Amino acid sequence: MSPRGVVTPDVRERLFSAAERVLAAGGSSALTSRAVTTEAGCAKGLIHNHFAGLDEFIADLTLDRMARTVRAMEPLAQRAGQNTVAENLLFATQALIHSPGPLLGGLAAGRPAAFARVRAAMESGAPGFSTAQELIADYLRAERALGRIPEHADTATMAMTLAGTVHHLLMTGPVDGLDITEQTERLVTLLLSTFQDRAGGAGTGEDLPV
Repeated sequence: MSPRGVVTPDVRERLFSAAERVLAAGGSSALTSRAVTTEAGCAKGLIHNHFAGLDEFIADLTLDRMARTVRAMEPLAQRAGQNTVAENLLFATQALIHSPGPLLGGLAAGRPAAFARVRAAMESGAPGFSTAQELIADYLRAERALGRIPEHADTATMAMTLAGTVHHLLMTGPVDGLDITEQTERLVTLLLSTFQDRAGGAGTGEDLPV
């Protein structure tokens, strides 16, 4: 068995995946150390052998899942100039929609010690929703440089709107990702249509591939 605080990747992922299943089945009130280890098929004290306690475990789970989401979005940068802008933005938002990070973040926010650990990690550069937002903004700036969206496009605000809306929908909307996807598709269409409107009809479908 690894010493306290040094958890092997396979055990770490096994516990994290088990925690997600516990949350999906019973909500935040069901998440206990024993419930996680039982779901994982591990010894009851395994979490406390590798983490300082449940708060540290929840914080590290939140950080791990947000980092995974950001990694899933990294190919967005290579998509500039390919497909349509709408398709690429929906690729990015799908990664966010299927991320458990916001829900886990909400769980951590209800536990001061876990929240403090997550916040400290984010302040030190750990990837989070703000990182995802910046990836979207970088992509939009690349498309603007290629002429696929107008020069006047406020890429930072558009990225903030997309990331912020998905976060809001995940925290307040239904668990089923389908409805969130549909709402996000409508938002992307609306945002891109404002570019065309402001262009005064000068843009075409080729200028702005929606």
